[in-house]
Amino acid sequence: MNSPSFANRMKSKTAVIVLAVILIVFAAFSIYWSIEPDRFDVTEKAAAHAESNGTQVVIGYTTTYTLMHIATTLLEKPGGFISNDVGLPGVWLDNIPNWEFGALVQIRDMSRALRKDFSRSQTQSQEDPDLALSEPQFNFDNNSWIFPASESEYRTGLEAIGRYLKRLSDPNINDAQFYARADNLRNWLADIETRLGSLSQRLSASVGKKRFNTDLAGELEASQSTPAPSEVVVKTPWNEIDDVFYEARGTAWALIHLLSAIEVDFAETLEKKNAMVSVQQIIRELEGTQIPLNSPIILNGTGFGVFANHSLVMSSYLARANAAIIDLRKLLAQG
Repeated sequence: MNSPSFANRMKSKTAVIVLAVILIVFAAFSIYWSIEPDRFDVTEKAAAHAESNGTQVVIGYTTTYTLMHIATTLLEKPGGFISNDVGLPGVWLDNIPNWEFGALVQIRDMSRALRKDFSRSQTQSQEDPDLALSEPQFNFDNNSWIFPASESEYRTGLEAIGRYLKRLSDPNINDAQFYARADNLRNWLADIETRLGSLSQRLSASVGKKRFNTDLAGELEASQSTPAPSEVVVKTPWNEIDDVFYEARGTAWALIHLLSAIEVDFAETLEKKNAMVSVQQIIRELEGTQIPLNSPIILNGTGFGVFANHSLVMSSYLARANAAIIDLRKLLAQG
């Protein structure tokens, strides 16, 4: 007959084994859910979507569908949209939610560009009703898990863009347009310029540096709300270094696809401005950010130290892409 102490020991061992199995399962799901989505061919995806829906690929179709596919990827990748998870294992994941946020910011910027620039012929023209609905949906809080959940709001935005895309490709409907003009493209590129500039600064601040305060750009007559020191020390907190790194990685992933779509829809404009190779070079620089990371953690060595600094490497790619965007905007401004 088994003694009570033996039974208690068996229960304890069983509980430990069950707990170990649960942790292993959660760890496996965590690794699987943290896999970044693969890149896709924007031209093939847009053509396949048009064929399956019995429509044709017109100007603006590739860019619009690429935006939809990026948003769909965020919602339907392994684990779904993780940023607003409150249960295991999603709640303890850190890197992939920041990757999602980087891509989400680009979705927001492009949905705004579609609404205010690409779909309008001039500043006094009426905005598209579906695009007017989709933009605020994508700007909904990405951390809301219920009442309503972020995913439901984003899907509403997706449906609205889908309706715009359907009207855009229908030859019998002319109330949905996409204007592939140089001025429209320059406006969107200006948004990218500020995004990449900010990310590059945050990444390079991983090692900390002292810089002169250039907020007023040296203009003697300029002023600001409150006084600021002439020199400031900029340093990203150690616990946010990997957050900024993966946000930048998600941003670059989304931009690679959006710029590839722009390359298709604005081909005539880019060729006329001798700017096609500039777009290709920007994409090439951003592709460097997607090189597989051969390290279990984001290393933060000093600039010329023994150990690598992944943030500085990422910053270098983004800075070069940003410089190319500045040059591209100048080319597009020329007659």
